[in-house]
Amino acid sequence: MKNFLLATLLATFATGAFAHSDIKSIIPANNTTIESVPEEVVINFSKKTRITKITMTHMTHPSVDLDIDGLKKFIKTATVPMEAMGAGTYKFEWRGLGQDGHAMKGEFMFEVAE
Repeated sequence: MKNFLLATLLATFATGAFAHSDIKSIIPANNTTIESVPEEVVINFSKKTRITKITMTHMTHPSVDLDIDGLKKFIKTATVPMEAMGAGTYKFEWRGLGQDGHAMKGEFMFEVAE
């Protein structure tokens, strides 16, 4: 039993060193309303992450894969140019890879006032 507890503790601390990256902040902030369409979105990660795909959806337009050509390396800050589609809700779905090799994904959105 003692060996089992020791092994469990070691495994817990060892995997903690390879924790996934979390998003520290997004500009524009998630679930906010802003006055005009930004030229870009900025995603700040807690650890270096490699972005593999970002899709943007607007309520009246089909979804668009955003240009991530300059983001195909491990970075902590991703600045992504976006397409202006007017007022409304913009939703972003992203996929990435942590330096530990684990796939990651998330989403965020904001609204542009009319």
